Amino acid sequence: MKNVETTETTRAPLPPRSLAARLGITSVPRDELKRRYTQTGSQFVQIMGADVHYIDEGAGDSTIVMIHGFASSLHTWNDVASAMARDHRVIRLDLPPFGVTGPLRGAGGTIETMNLPTYRRFFDTFMQALGIARATLVGNSLGGLLAWDYAVRHRDAVDRLVLIDAAGFPMKLPVYIGLFNHAPVRMSAPWWLPEAIIKSAVRNVYGDPRKIAPDVLRRYVEFFHGEGTREAIGKMVPTLDFADLDTGVLTSLDLPTLVLWGAKDRWIPPAHAAEFTRLIPRARSIMYEGLGHIPMEEAPQRVLLDLREFLAQLPTARSPLQV
Repeated sequence: MKNVETTETTRAPLPPRSLAARLGITSVPRDELKRRYTQTGSQFVQIMGADVHYIDEGAGDSTIVMIHGFASSLHTWNDVASAMARDHRVIRLDLPPFGVTGPLRGAGGTIETMNLPTYRRFFDTFMQALGIARATLVGNSLGGLLAWDYAVRHRDAVDRLVLIDAAGFPMKLPVYIGLFNHAPVRMSAPWWLPEAIIKSAVRNVYGDPRKIAPDVLRRYVEFFHGEGTREAIGKMVPTLDFADLDTGVLTSLDLPTLVLWGAKDRWIPPAHAAEFTRLIPRARSIMYEGLGHIPMEEAPQRVLLDLREFLAQLPTARSPLQV
């Protein structure tokens, strides 16, 4: 593992993107993404042949692991993580093929397909590599699926569970993801994908698109245009069939669980919040009016308030938490 001592807030403004970059004809090299988007505390660990970007900050009696969603990065937790690190050890990572981490590659350099079995192997290895024996898992979207799936498979290793607009139940893929189920898109996207499409997708995950800061929008675009990412997404999306998941196992989760959801989520139906709460015996849910698919980024203070209250509660054995 190695530290990268750079501070996001002190960097010079990013240069304008060329026409070729804006059209997605060129990709952003991994070294360039590392230079631009690592932060103070950024570290890397080798997992399954990849240089995995993560941040491990804070200290305390409890450990919190935060897992981002599809096409996002550890930066989506910036405000929440920095606040929680005052009282807890907080770890967050860039899942492959996203963020600074990028795709996993086989021995011959071929990009790996990130299906659920591969994610399970990857995340298990990450937890082992950092020596995390027990933790509270906080997951958003795809990261929420990985969080509850890990809790089901490692029931003694998870203290509490927080699901934020989490995936898992059968659903129609959001249009911006579903595009990659079409062969012409999968074939052309690595060589041509205008940033206007990516910007439209990012605006779609916010309840109020006016809240998106220009530098945040730029970050999403450059990560999506990162070297190898679009090819990896083209391999990954056809495997996203939530109808094959056994969500019935959620009834076996005997741990305090908080389900947070944006009422204006256009990617995963808000009705799924009630399904998680119904199946997980000790779950309670909070719906955020006006917020979208990534409430912890759109309104971090609202999420922080509920997260702190949840973590401060003493768990009661086999009895639902009360709002």
